[in-house]
Amino acid sequence: MLPPLAGVAAFTLLNTPLAFADTSIDQLANRLAAMEARLQAAEQRAADAEKRARQAELRVADIERQASSQPGALANNVRHAAAKPGASASSVPTLASSTAASASSSPMTTDSVPGAPVSTPAQSLEITEGFEFHGYARSGLIMNDAATSTQSGPWLTPAGETGGAVGRLGNENNTYVELNLEHKTRLANGATTRFKAMLADGQQSYNDWTADTSSLNLRQAFVELGSLPTFTGAFHNSTLWAGKRFDRDNFDIHWLDSDVVFLAGTGGGIYDIRWNDRIRSNFSIYGRNFGDIETVDNNIENYIVTANNFVGPFQFMLSGLRAKDNEERVNNGDRNDNAGDTGFHAMAALHNESFYGLRAGQAKSALLYGHGLGAEVKGIGSDGNLTQNANTWRLASYGTTAINNTWSFAPALLAQQSRDRYVQGDDYRWLTLNARFIQEINQNFALAWEGSYQYMDLDPRGFKSRQSVNGSFYKLTLAPTFKVGDIGDFFTRPEIRFFASWMNWDSSLDNYASDDAFGSSSFSSGGEWNIGVQMETWF
Repeated sequence: MLPPLAGVAAFTLLNTPLAFADTSIDQLANRLAAMEARLQAAEQRAADAEKRARQAELRVADIERQASSQPGALANNVRHAAAKPGASASSVPTLASSTAASASSSPMTTDSVPGAPVSTPAQSLEITEGFEFHGYARSGLIMNDAATSTQSGPWLTPAGETGGAVGRLGNENNTYVELNLEHKTRLANGATTRFKAMLADGQQSYNDWTADTSSLNLRQAFVELGSLPTFTGAFHNSTLWAGKRFDRDNFDIHWLDSDVVFLAGTGGGIYDIRWNDRIRSNFSIYGRNFGDIETVDNNIENYIVTANNFVGPFQFMLSGLRAKDNEERVNNGDRNDNAGDTGFHAMAALHNESFYGLRAGQAKSALLYGHGLGAEVKGIGSDGNLTQNANTWRLASYGTTAINNTWSFAPALLAQQSRDRYVQGDDYRWLTLNARFIQEINQNFALAWEGSYQYMDLDPRGFKSRQSVNGSFYKLTLAPTFKVGDIGDFFTRPEIRFFASWMNWDSSLDNYASDDAFGSSSFSSGGEWNIGVQMETWF
């Protein structure tokens, strides 16, 4: 038996660990609760930091877009940030952040965006703004081997009346100019605006003063609104437009000077409705006028509704046309009093990012069909003389590729059949084969070689006093060409080319019409030489 003191000690020793254990569990629970609270706070701070990082990335992206769309804009932002005490180039995103953050509470000042008016409301803060100037021009001199005037043009054959081009190299005598002015803006909310106006003039006179024969025209004037922040889902980053314009997705065979499809007029629409990563759609309505019926004030208006759909490299286009009372126009010899008043147009196209899948380069192919007013398949809605029963098929294909280090190659095929076009029973058939070779001599000089062949079988049934003909046309051109660089690239300009072209055709084609090129005096089958010089530029 333990003494009393020893028993007390033993009892104390036995019970002390239990007390310590109870105390440690409570402390551990408290510590775990505190750690959980700190972890939740840390997670919240991390989420806030991630949100701020995303906002900073968006602001940096805005500045980069500003720099890419307006030369020197990024440098201006850097200089503007550096002008503030303690600021540096690395603080540009911070500057953008403070500017965007203050935009909702105070008007924009010249300190927040250089050159902006103090009175501009904060909600329309412009963070990118600039003017652009673009243009296209060609001009040159052409003559025959006797140094006299000659006939020329990509559509000089009888098939040219229905779009049968034969190639432009060494075959143009006009001056044509397009001047494009654009103003673009990107707002702080991500929305964009674009205004474009195009002036164009075509001239065949060689004189220095040609105002009396000028055809100066405002060909485009439209506004686009893009990336509207309230547009979501499939409409996110779509673009609204209205005005007078060429459709954005027209395309052509440039060296033939022939559109594959050309949609233009005055109207409105929306681009780039994206259903998923591969499918997008454009929708539009255009208006055009067909001209006189009895009085100038009673023109026929043709309306074109179009759905243009893209699935990867494929394009599917469908248009409906309506021109009420078009058949009531008076026939004055140039117009059809049996014209249609409705129609439709369809196109399936393939846009290759290689040369027909065979080698590096590019290629585009399209099959088009039109009925009634849609039977002018190249220039949709541009011909008011088409009958209600008109039917047209058109096939187009072209490509470009580099054969080796010094030779490049660009073939083109264009074919069309049109029946009941202007008169019941008429038939227009033609086929054009064209090929251009570019031989690079050095970085500034090349030889361009082009050959064209066209077969046509035309039966207009007396429309506009045209005669039935069939036969072939041939053209060969050699064009020594000067460029400042990219000498073998088909699509870099400017270039200056000298040329010599030889043309010939079957004599039966001279009988098609008395008012076309082949019907003109001193220009008939048997072989014709044209020589000259031409410049072409775009930017």
